[in-house]
Amino acid sequence: MNSPLYAIPGSTPAASTAPAAAAAPAAASDPTAGARSVAEVLAGSQVEAVLQELDDDLVGLKPVKARIRDIAALLVIDKLRLNLGLVSQAPSLHMCFSGNPGTGKTTVAMRMAQILHRLGYVRKGHLVSVTRDDLVGQYIGHTAPKTKEVLKRAMGGVLFIDEAYYLYRPENERDYGQEAIEILLQVMENQRDDLVVILAGYKDRMDTFFQSNPGMSSRIAHHLDFPDYAVPELQQIAGQMLAQQNYRFGDGAAEAFERYLQLRLQQPHFANARSVRNALDRARLRQASRLFADRERHLTADDLSTIAAPDILASRLFQA
Repeated sequence: MNSPLYAIPGSTPAASTAPAAAAAPAAASDPTAGARSVAEVLAGSQVEAVLQELDDDLVGLKPVKARIRDIAALLVIDKLRLNLGLVSQAPSLHMCFSGNPGTGKTTVAMRMAQILHRLGYVRKGHLVSVTRDDLVGQYIGHTAPKTKEVLKRAMGGVLFIDEAYYLYRPENERDYGQEAIEILLQVMENQRDDLVVILAGYKDRMDTFFQSNPGMSSRIAHHLDFPDYAVPELQQIAGQMLAQQNYRFGDGAAEAFERYLQLRLQQPHFANARSVRNALDRARLRQASRLFADRERHLTADDLSTIAAPDILASRLFQA
């Protein structure tokens, strides 16, 4: 809740140049410092606006959104307890987001960083997203500096590690991922009031990862499962994506895209919203080629913003 000095394991802590009395003005600037009700904390922190953005930006994911609201409620109540001098240990906020690609894990992590920052649980509220390659070196002595540099950038915010299970490769005795895990474990325990770590990846692989690394599992307080989207939800996502780029489906195009989704779901490597975005990008290419071929035609704004049914039906999935 405060802004402590932090030390990355193996590095020298920075010396404080500010006098101890400097903490008082900082506390006074906290808009929720004198709050005595939930409404006052929400008004001072503007957390409810972030929760509303989460509802507006993401289709479906009701269990995930409900869990995020529960976490926000815990933090608000904890803030009220702090204001009344009820001493308690800061809640552990490290998380695991399990689910297939394109289910909104990174977006939710960004919103979580905002919530934590507005309630004073992290100093900056930024999100640092990394993978194994950002943390693990290729030779002896390379991993620790890489991992510590990432942690230094993430301090005061949220560190999002995608496909975190790739850090652990027991089949390769010369792999340096375990060194990165050990540094992460130490920081997750000692600096948990200034850094929140979110691990993400496929559910089955994350389960195996935690079984092999019980120290990591014990530090994760919140496990959120991100379900795949159903066809109606994918349709809604497509509509939102098109609207953001000033496009729309023409007559019969929405029905054609629904048929496309039903076929695409039967294919391998489906990535939910990512696959929807890729499919719409290809439809825009076909629309552009169709309009480009009619060079003498005077195009209207409606022509330029409409995805027609043939732009969808030209997909190779329909040819098969």
